[in-house]
Amino acid sequence: MGTVRQITPGETATIAEASAAYLATLAGAESAGTRRVYSGVLRALAEGLGQHTEVAELKPQPVAAWFTSRWGQRSPARWNTALDALRSASRYWSDQGWTREDPARLLRRRRKAPDRSRALSRADVERLLTREDIPIREKTLWRLLYETAARSAEVLRLDVDDLDVANRRAKVRRKGGAIDVIVWQTGTARLLPRLLKGRKSGPVFLTDRRARVELPPCDVDQASGRARLSYRQAEDLFKAASGGATLHQLRHSALTHDAEAGASTPMLMAKSGHTSVASLARYARPSAEALARWQERNDPARRR
Repeated sequence: MGTVRQITPGETATIAEASAAYLATLAGAESAGTRRVYSGVLRALAEGLGQHTEVAELKPQPVAAWFTSRWGQRSPARWNTALDALRSASRYWSDQGWTREDPARLLRRRRKAPDRSRALSRADVERLLTREDIPIREKTLWRLLYETAARSAEVLRLDVDDLDVANRRAKVRRKGGAIDVIVWQTGTARLLPRLLKGRKSGPVFLTDRRARVELPPCDVDQASGRARLSYRQAEDLFKAASGGATLHQLRHSALTHDAEAGASTPMLMAKSGHTSVASLARYARPSAEALARWQERNDPARRR
């Protein structure tokens, strides 16, 4: 979006300038993911409507037409994310006195169709986690994700000094920036020492090779020069091994299986880091396998 120019009261701001000023408010580490996504949306706005166009000139109807042409064919989740970015920036611009009406006023969020098939079966998860041809890094990552039900980004951000190996737990930064604790089980406890090989600092999950570009010191193991494993690479490796499943499905599966085993709602929320029951409900729905077992146990014909 370019550099941030100081805009004095009463001045107008172009889309490029206003976007840069808004993104500067998302400078904290806890907002890095939001900044990256929102930056892409505002960059598209500047490219689509002209980076030198003043935000005061953005009218709801043309903006809605452009937005629909740009994201109309995307999933409801992607549409809603892009709309959140535009609305958040628009509120900031209004607070600065750069706009008089909301350019996103005619746009509405879209309802996401419920996906009731995202949880992998227990057997499928176990097959993935016990495959002999999988490197120790992937074995540990996948097992840790499943046992903790943490988000992939939370686990990939872990540094060695975040771990309390003796007590099988670690501090993580949840979505929104809250500090929380995740707890793992025996499977992860057995794998972690093999992965770390005595390392006392640096990212827990590292790339296979030294970093080829300059990265923040916190994202590099100083002893080996290897970088923190990225979400994209971790996702690609899991998809290749699982036949197309995603890392997020490990989280989904863990919470579904725990719900089937009778875990309470407070326990599931503590494990997952969810702050609302409504958000948790999408994950804690019993699977088709659990429904089949329940039907079999309660089949009247079985009791005859």
